[in-house]
Amino acid sequence: MEGFHSKAKALMYDTSGEPEKVLKLQELDVGQPQEGQLLLRFLRAPINPSDINTIQGKYPIKHQLPSIPGHEGVAEVVALGNKVSGFSVGDRVVPIHPGQGTWRTGGVFNAKHFWRVPRDLPLEAAATLCINPTTALAMLERFVSLSPGDVVVQNGATSAVGQAVIQLAKAKGLQTVNIIRDRPNWAETEDWLKKLGADVVTTEEKLLESLRGTHVTYGGMSMQPVNIPTSLLIFKDLNFRGFWLSGRFARTQPDAQKELLAKVVQHIQEGHLQTRTTDVPLERFQEALALTSTAYRDRKVLLSME
Repeated sequence: MEGFHSKAKALMYDTSGEPEKVLKLQELDVGQPQEGQLLLRFLRAPINPSDINTIQGKYPIKHQLPSIPGHEGVAEVVALGNKVSGFSVGDRVVPIHPGQGTWRTGGVFNAKHFWRVPRDLPLEAAATLCINPTTALAMLERFVSLSPGDVVVQNGATSAVGQAVIQLAKAKGLQTVNIIRDRPNWAETEDWLKKLGADVVTTEEKLLESLRGTHVTYGGMSMQPVNIPTSLLIFKDLNFRGFWLSGRFARTQPDAQKELLAKVVQHIQEGHLQTRTTDVPLERFQEALALTSTAYRDRKVLLSME
């Protein structure tokens, strides 16, 4: 870590746009932590859809430019400022407040915006802890009262949230019906999802006629409106809800957010959750961005700072 206390590398953008066009790797001065602050060395940080949308200027959370992207990641505590409690040098921490700018090798941050995780938690699990598996657990626990044997239907089942839903549902004794797009490697994908714990893997066309229940939307990659047929609302008695973990939920229920994180950590430690990732060095960020656009991708891309 020689030189880390004075310099760090970071991906930055000074205008909104497509990440591959506006991001630049720059060197930054890093000061010492002041009262209530932590000096952190980042280890891994994922590239999430919310990160891409933030850089594009399409995400509800806006930043003053120039800005460093990255809502999620895992870091090591290097030094503590005065009046910081609950942390020690060497601890591993994750951000519980969005927009910290995790696509960097290090920096000084408000200690209140981070949460300590066990050091033995795998790096890939810690780096991807705060958004996807926590969203999955919230959807299984906070919208409808589910009991062992109940059935959960989800689309986007190969996404990071989808994979977490399958595994957490299995741990809870729930059954899952998982909707994915038709694809050339269907048999391989179906086999992999069933090994995670999926009960049924199907397409939207095959399932739509029998759909009934509560529909919770946590994201939309197309950025297009959700069109709901009137017949579904009337004759199928469907309920439609929205959920934004990093937004109003985290702001209005911080204790509930930490409770969910603690539960997810426990599930990981008990072997209920596995994370498929691909590590790419921070300096090769263009390659990492290209990987996130790969069709039928089933691995989360992580920027590696080591």
